[in-house]
Amino acid sequence: MIFCSWSGGKDSCLALYYGIKTFGKVDLLFTMLHEDCDRSRAHGIKKELFKNQASSLKIPWHFECATWDDYEKVFLNFLDNYAKGGIGIFGDIDLEEHRNWVERVCMQKSVRVFEPLWKKDREKILKEFVDLGFKALVVAVSKKFPHAKVLLGKSLSCETIELIKSLRIDICGENGEYHTFVYDGPIFEKPVQFKVLDIVETETSWLLDLRG
Repeated sequence: MIFCSWSGGKDSCLALYYGIKTFGKVDLLFTMLHEDCDRSRAHGIKKELFKNQASSLKIPWHFECATWDDYEKVFLNFLDNYAKGGIGIFGDIDLEEHRNWVERVCMQKSVRVFEPLWKKDREKILKEFVDLGFKALVVAVSKKFPHAKVLLGKSLSCETIELIKSLRIDICGENGEYHTFVYDGPIFEKPVQFKVLDIVETETSWLLDLRG
């Protein structure tokens, strides 16, 4: 079993792209949703849109729901039931703490970790994503970086990359500055259809309310 840890955003999508190139296939997309089982926690993407992404990618999608407190337990149960002895694809770039966590939990279930973006130049990652023909929308911005709210609703492009650089935040959003929703690209059969209904404000973020 080869699975991709799937946030629906640019980094997991590019990691998936490399996973398909490296292994020839990916068997499953896996997403951890908020405990209400309606949206993903950081990106705020609704369940229906993950289903639509998976349908266009022609890869089955599986989700689990968890609080922060039981996140690791739920993740380990997923590995035990679906991926034991297999391969997990992750889109980490250089957050050592998260990679260490991934390797620790995966090792418990004999899952090999594949991190194709690890230590790559951040700007090159974004430009490669755009140059390959992927399409993504900024759907979440953290309130820790209020000056970055200007990114909300923008499509990733060369112009947007320059804007991100001018804001003096992490260009890939590795500190949670912003998150994206990928809706088209070379591994998608067709664009994922969606519409923006509103901007939702939470305690920590501004989110676009997307519906399929």
